[in-house]
Amino acid sequence: MDSSKSYFCERLGHFLFSVLIVLSIFLEPVFADDYQSDYEPHSFVAKAVERVAPSVVRIDTERSIEREPFDPTLLDPLLRDLLGEQGNGQERERGQGSGFFINEEGLLLTNAHVVEQVDEVNVTLSGGQECDGRVIGVDPVTDLALIQLEDLESSKGAPLGDSEALAVGDWAIALGTPFGLERTVTLGIVSSLHRNINSLGFSDKRLDLIQTDAAINPGNSGGPLVNGKGDVIGINTLVRSGPGAGLGFAIPINLARKVSEELLANGEVLHPYLGVQLVLLTPRIAREHNLDPNSLVVLPERSGALVQSVLADSPADRAGLRRGDLVVLANNIPIQNPQTLLQKVEESEIGVPFDLTIIRNSKEINLSIEPAALPGFS
Repeated sequence: MDSSKSYFCERLGHFLFSVLIVLSIFLEPVFADDYQSDYEPHSFVAKAVERVAPSVVRIDTERSIEREPFDPTLLDPLLRDLLGEQGNGQERERGQGSGFFINEEGLLLTNAHVVEQVDEVNVTLSGGQECDGRVIGVDPVTDLALIQLEDLESSKGAPLGDSEALAVGDWAIALGTPFGLERTVTLGIVSSLHRNINSLGFSDKRLDLIQTDAAINPGNSGGPLVNGKGDVIGINTLVRSGPGAGLGFAIPINLARKVSEELLANGEVLHPYLGVQLVLLTPRIAREHNLDPNSLVVLPERSGALVQSVLADSPADRAGLRRGDLVVLANNIPIQNPQTLLQKVEESEIGVPFDLTIIRNSKEINLSIEPAALPGFS
C-alpha cells in the first residue's frame, strides 16, 4: 500500500506539472498583452507637447536704429584717420521670440515686445518652412501682438484652454525657441495666480500674470504655456532675473483671446483710464500716519485706494477727484486696494459714467467719472 500511494503521488505530481506547463504556454500571450497595454512608452508631457507643438513657431525680427556717431573732438588723430568721417547712418538690430497659431488662417499670437517697432518679421514653422509675417496690431498695455502670415495656405491652431480654471499646483509646460534653440520644452507647476505685474516694476502694464517655475528663457517670449492635457493656458512673457531668479510669468489665455479679437477687428485696443496715481491705504498705515505730529491731513482709518496724484485735464481731474481722496466704492463694489480699482476701470466702458464713492475730510462723497481712452494708444 505504501508503495502504491507513493507511486500515485508521483504520477499526480507529474500530471500537475504538465498542466502548469501547458497553461503557461497558453496564458503567456495574454499576460504579455496585459503588460503591454499597461506600459506607457511616453509621459503625459510628451503627449501634451505632441498636441500643441505643430502650432509653435520661431519669430525673427529686424529693425533700423540710428547709429550714435563718435565725437570727433574726442578721437585720437590716428584713430580719426583710420575710421574716416563717421556719419549718423543706420544699423540693423535683430531680435527673436516665439509665437503660436490660434486658427487655421495663419494668425499668430505673440508678445508685443517681440514685434514692436520692427521693420521685418520672419516666421519659421515647426516643419522648417519660412514665411513673412505682417503685424496686424500691437497692444503694449497687455504686451500682446497679432501677426498674419503671408502666402500660407493653412496652419494648425493650438488648442486654447481656460485660464480661469487653473489652480496653484497644476502642471505647466512651456514651449518656445529660447536662444534660437527650436522646439524646447520645460516643465513646472503653476506657482501662483493673479500676480500683479505692477509689483514686478512694470507700471505701464495692466496684467494679472500666471506665475510658474517652468524655465522661461530669452526667446521663449510669446510661446505657449500649456497644461497637462496640452491646452494653452498662457503666453510666456518674462522671467525674473537677479534675486528671486527662476520665476517665470505668463499672460492668461482668456485675456489674450479677448485682446486678439480686438486687434483683429480694430488693429488696436482702447483701454479706459481715469488719470490718477494710487497707493494702498490700510487702517494700520492710516493710524501710523495720523500719529505723526507733522501730518498735514488726517487719513480715514480704513482700507481703500488712496489718491496720491491727479493728472491735469484727465477724467479724474474734470470729475473733481483730488489728492488725499480715499476711494472705497466703484460702481457699488467695495475697493480694498488699488489693484481692485484698476481692474474695475479696465472693465468699464469709455465715455460711460463710472461711479465712485470717496472719503474726503471724513465725509463720503459720490462722484461720476467718464473714463477716456488711455493717451498714446488711441
